[in-house]
Parts: sequence; C-alpha cells; structure tokens
Amino acid sequence: MPVKPKVAICWLGSCGGCDEAVVDINEVLLRVADNVDFVLWPVALDFKYHHVKSMKDGEILLSVVNGHVRNSEQEEIARLLREKSQLVLAFGACACFGGTPGLANLTTKEDIFNWVYRDAPTVVNPNGNYPQTRSHVNGKELILPEFYDQVYALNQIIDVDYYLPGCPPPPYLVMSAMSAVIEGKLPPKGSTLAPHRALCDTCKRNNSKPERLAIKEIKRIHEVEADPDICFLAQGIICLGPVTRGGCGESCIDINIPCRGCFGPVEGVADAGAKFVSALASILDAQYEEELARVIDQIVDPVGYLDRFSLPVSTFRNKWSKESS
Repeated sequence: MPVKPKVAICWLGSCGGCDEAVVDINEVLLRVADNVDFVLWPVALDFKYHHVKSMKDGEILLSVVNGHVRNSEQEEIARLLREKSQLVLAFGACACFGGTPGLANLTTKEDIFNWVYRDAPTVVNPNGNYPQTRSHVNGKELILPEFYDQVYALNQIIDVDYYLPGCPPPPYLVMSAMSAVIEGKLPPKGSTLAPHRALCDTCKRNNSKPERLAIKEIKRIHEVEADPDICFLAQGIICLGPVTRGGCGESCIDINIPCRGCFGPVEGVADAGAKFVSALASILDAQYEEELARVIDQIVDPVGYLDRFSLPVSTFRNKWSKESS
C-alpha cells in the first residue's frame, strides 16, 4: 500500500473561521482524507505537538496554517511546522496579511494590558494582577507564552510557499488548493491560489458604474440605504473592489455591504490600501482645497477602511508602530 502524503492543519491567532472553511467543503473532505494522512489538526483530531516534533524534517507534505502570530507559542508552532513541512500554505487573511487583529498594532502592548486588566469598566482586579510569562503557585512554576509587541503575518515569521486569502477562504478555493497540492499541479512558489482579477471585474454592479466616477460626498454604509444594484463608489460609499483580488464569492456585495479587502491586493500590487488612496484621489470631485479637505474628513477611520485586514504588512505599518511605541 502506498504511503499517503502527510498534511497538517493548524491555527495560530485566529477566530476559528478558517478551520470552519475547511469543514465547509463537506463530503469532499472525506475524499481528501482518503488520499492524505492528517498528522495535526487540533480543532478536529487529538494529535499533540510532540508527535510533530518526532517527525523528520520535511516529512509533512503540506502544512495549512491560519491565523496571525502574536505570542511566542504561536511563533514556536509556526517554526516547527516550517521545519517539518515541504510546503506551507498561509490560509486566510490573518495568516496572509495579519487580518483584523492586526489593527491592534495601532496601540501598544502596555495599553492593551492596561485596558483589559485595569481600565475597562467591567474589570474587577483589586490586586492589580497582570499576566506573567513565569509565575510560581504552590511550589509549581507556571509558564505562559510571551505576548509580543505587535501582530505579525505568517511570512514575517517563517518562509511561506503559497497563499490563500479570505476571511475565511471560500470552500471552492479550499478544494482547489488541496487538489493542486495532492496532484502536484502547483504554480510557482509565492503564488496566491486565487483568481488574478480584481473584484470589480466580476462584481454584478460593475455595469452600473459610470464612465467617470466623481465623488462629492463620502457616505458610510450604516448611514444610508444603499441601492443594491448600483456600484458602491458611484453612491459615494467606499468599496475596495477596484484594488482587491476577486475570488471571495462576493458574499459581502450580495448582502449590500461594500468590499473591505479580505482577499488582499490584486496581482502586482503590494499594498491595496495605498493603491486605493491613489484611486480615490483620482475620483474625488473637488475643485478647491477647502472642499477637498471637507470630503476627506468624511473618511472617519482611514486605517479601518484601507488596511482593515492588512495593517501588519501595509506600507504604513512602520509609521504606525513608531507613533504607537
């Protein structure tokens, strides 16, 4: 009987949605299981890290890693899987770009701890206890992971072979990625296993977009009743569709919510948020500096709009980190 290729699935700092995305391929998962040997999947199978440590380097064909890195345990696991795997797939927006938890990089570790353990209105902590990496209780030493100063995307910690973005990735792309690995039909290293076109190219609202967009007012989606058939940008609602990779299935668009960029930049673009700044500048309809400033001021949360899923890998990450430290 031929030896099945070994596959590991592991989450780091994430919400669990990416593991759900794997489960969502439904009966196809059973066919995958017939062709591979799962050697780690904490959310579903009772394997331990020491089982992985005992393997030879490169013994695992593929490690599917979701979630960002924020503490020393997550870094240790990421490095272990890199050592034992031939291929590592960054799975989901958190692994690919840092994800929404990456917005925590706008503040410091100390400020986060102060809020959670001291300043939040619901906190009762009369002794002022804070988590310690090492502490002693009843003669026993308790060791907790070290909480890092910032959130990291996976490729800022280890070498990554392939990327599958999304929050979470849709089932059809999960199936396609797994099949490509098992069948050995992979593109060059570093590729994103998703369509190369921008979301706008496949959006059903694209035909409603005027030949030249001209925005006089910026509107927030919760403040207006958006027309479900008209391009969001044509309505003055910021949508990152022009600079975001397609392939998500447009589930947000289908429920009348503009794109916020969970699939990351289109092919050839390093930073979707920075690219959108350029695009936005070209469609703002303002003749005078005062008028332009008024429209720009209507963008209440620029970082939340432009780098909601990608601040740790964005062009501005060092600037924000420097100001926050």
